[in-house]
Amino acid sequence: MTTPPELIDQIRGASRTMVRELGFMRATLAGTQYSPSAVHTLLEIEAHGALAAARLVQLLDLEKSSVSRMVAKLIKAGELEESAGVDGRVKRLQLTKQGKRTVAAIHVHSQQQVQLALKYLNPSQQQAVAQGLTVYAQSLHAHRTAADPTGSATIEICTGYRPGVVGRITEMHAAFYSRYSGFGQFFESRVASGLAEFVGRLDQPCNQIWLAIMNDRIVGSIAIDGQDMGDNQAHLRWFILDDGCRGSGVGRRLLAEAVAFSDRQGFDIIELSTFKGLDAARQLYESAGFVLSLEEQGSQWGSVVTEQQFTRRRANLR
Repeated sequence: MTTPPELIDQIRGASRTMVRELGFMRATLAGTQYSPSAVHTLLEIEAHGALAAARLVQLLDLEKSSVSRMVAKLIKAGELEESAGVDGRVKRLQLTKQGKRTVAAIHVHSQQQVQLALKYLNPSQQQAVAQGLTVYAQSLHAHRTAADPTGSATIEICTGYRPGVVGRITEMHAAFYSRYSGFGQFFESRVASGLAEFVGRLDQPCNQIWLAIMNDRIVGSIAIDGQDMGDNQAHLRWFILDDGCRGSGVGRRLLAEAVAFSDRQGFDIIELSTFKGLDAARQLYESAGFVLSLEEQGSQWGSVVTEQQFTRRRANLR
């Protein structure tokens, strides 16, 4: 998947601003007399209890000689002390009482920085910042360590109603389709009203909704409505992912849950409606056995778009 150049430039610009505003351009960091690398050393040792210098090299992604010089300075300053490891050969670094006080002051300073910045954002924006930064940091780490970025984010798939589900799913739809199709208030209102009506029917065994949850926030959804189409057909509805989760494999997990549920319920057909041009979503549908069954111009959502219907027939998959 190719990332648009303008998106890359936007992220780079935001990253530069963050580096400056957080103080990483200065010689010292977080209200201390220490460099950014020294501050991170103290924080990592606090987080792990005690660390060997070799492990610090890995965590900080610094040269061994640089870490050795920095550790020596922190020991001399009274922030760190060395102790023998379990086998007596590898020395481990731990905070002194002074070091613990220094780290406590770092936490206070950093927490105040974040709190002062977040006061300019509403709760939804605050959650978006936390989610986006977490996923981006995990992706940067995955690239450096050649790890699988899809496995680093902790995203749980849950079923059923939870407080805020109607508003959050509506918000994700409105944000995405306003950009993609120019949809506005009419579309958002229809999504909200339809979803509100549906969650009132979740007590019926043929209906279910799945939610992708990250940091206690809904970042994806999909639903099977087993009642509104009749003729033993299931309607796949409200399949959406938050911007930061696309390409992570979460969509495939959600779709697999919905399809498996429909098969267990014995539905012969699953129908879904979407719009032309969403190629990544189309590939996902087709990989699950859906085929394009109808394509036509429509304006039922407030703007003229090419609407598509995909159908999955269970009999064709046997």
